[in-house]
Amino acid sequence: MKDLSVIKETMSSIEIAELTGKMHKHVLEAIRVMEPSWEKVAGTKFRLGTYKDANQQDRPCYELTKTECLYVATKFNDEARAKLILRWEQLEKEKRNGNFQVPGSFKEALLLAAHQQEEIENQQKQIEANKPKVLFAEAVSTSQRSCLISELAKIISQNGVTIGQNRLFEWMRKNGFLCNKGASYNQPTQKAMELGLFEIKKTTITKSTGDIIVTTTSKVTGKGQIYFVNKFIGKESCHG
Repeated sequence: MKDLSVIKETMSSIEIAELTGKMHKHVLEAIRVMEPSWEKVAGTKFRLGTYKDANQQDRPCYELTKTECLYVATKFNDEARAKLILRWEQLEKEKRNGNFQVPGSFKEALLLAAHQQEEIENQQKQIEANKPKVLFAEAVSTSQRSCLISELAKIISQNGVTIGQNRLFEWMRKNGFLCNKGASYNQPTQKAMELGLFEIKKTTITKSTGDIIVTTTSKVTGKGQIYFVNKFIGKESCHG
């Protein structure tokens, strides 16, 4: 049983991208290219709004009616267009058959309440599942604390991509963030330092013989932690 009030009259460009298997930026591009012709004939612009990404940054998205969706879909291939048409047909069927039904008995009332509670719990679980990445970015952005690469590996794993210290070192060397040979082995490259991803900590140790040893430790800055976590959870292109 569905309440008519929850059946939407529009579809967002994000939903269109997920439904058709396209990247959201490509859907946005198609909409923007086709909007002038639509405005000329229909006399209205497409409804432009925003949504929050994982880092709580505002990003653009559109809300389109069925007619607007099918107009934009003429830019898509046959398969994507078919998926969009079938989805709208499904939504309209739900709307036709989705009138809220008043429970006819105490048993039906209990079943309806249980179903609604399950939907609420599922929504809450999804919200909780999305929290770690957002909280991580907020916490690090307000902190100046740097961490060791071994700690970064644990942070990345906590955000959904399992990786150990050795594999992370190897990935960083392969992708040009750490030097891969010579006296500077496993130290940040010039590129990584210029991006502000690392800082170098030098420690002086005086041995019993009087000899002085200087050790160098590479630490990942707060900015670097956000950068690498975003790399591994797919918010930026992650090579290697």
